[in-house]
Amino acid sequence: MIMGIEFQELLWLALSMLIAGGITGLLAGLFGVGGGTVAVPVLYELFRYLGVPEDVLMPLSIGTSLAIIIPTSIRSYRAHLARGAVDTSLLKAWAVPVVAGVIAGSVIARYAPAELFKFVFIVVAGVSAIRLLFGKDSWKLADQLPGKLAIRFCGLIIGVLSSLMGIGGGQLSNLFMTFYNRPIHQAVATSSGLGILISIPGALGYIYAGWPRAAQFPDVAALQPPLALGYVSLLGFFLVIPTSILAAPVGVKLAHSLSKRKLEVAFGVFLLLICLRFLISVIY
Repeated sequence: MIMGIEFQELLWLALSMLIAGGITGLLAGLFGVGGGTVAVPVLYELFRYLGVPEDVLMPLSIGTSLAIIIPTSIRSYRAHLARGAVDTSLLKAWAVPVVAGVIAGSVIARYAPAELFKFVFIVVAGVSAIRLLFGKDSWKLADQLPGKLAIRFCGLIIGVLSSLMGIGGGQLSNLFMTFYNRPIHQAVATSSGLGILISIPGALGYIYAGWPRAAQFPDVAALQPPLALGYVSLLGFFLVIPTSILAAPVGVKLAHSLSKRKLEVAFGVFLLLICLRFLISVIY
């Protein structure tokens, strides 16, 4: 036994998280999503195997995902910025409202039922997938971004929903920018910067939200220090990050080698698979 977990289980968990980290980093660079869309379902399955109660399973996965996104987003953003593809003016306009939204989402996470997190994930990912797979060039709200007030309001919503999904905001900002006629490559690149604004306050918020909840499950080792702080698993954080950082630039390189349509289809199919997984978990 090590920290309350059988050695064989701990070894399997460590190997799984290292592999998940590589996939997370690859997708972070490829889709500009911060990796949360793959980290959350993977962590969900791993923590469930460890016996984490259903009531805290989803928020623990989301909080850990937000912590993991921090270095991955920084790495991905710097790579996209070097290519000159990031809309820095939009990021500046989003900075304050996005952070405010993340803080609000973290407060909601402290009291929300487990089904809410899954529902938000399914709806947002599903809408994004439909837009990417079946959308046409005519599916747009305007040729230019709206005014500053509308942009800031959208930033607030992106912050709240991203905090409840454990993502870096890539799905939502990609959807927003493409609806306003921005090219997918620029949307992906800008989304990587948004991940930094969301992940840091989001992870801190989930530590705060989960601290009293972890105390309610003293027998669950995966929720207790030194393995976790609130809703952030330190084991997941330290094991997923190394391989995710190494894989992120590979995803960026792949993203810039694909055509616009191939990138859209790949992202759309991936999101549909995630929706299906959580829909099944809600039904059954």
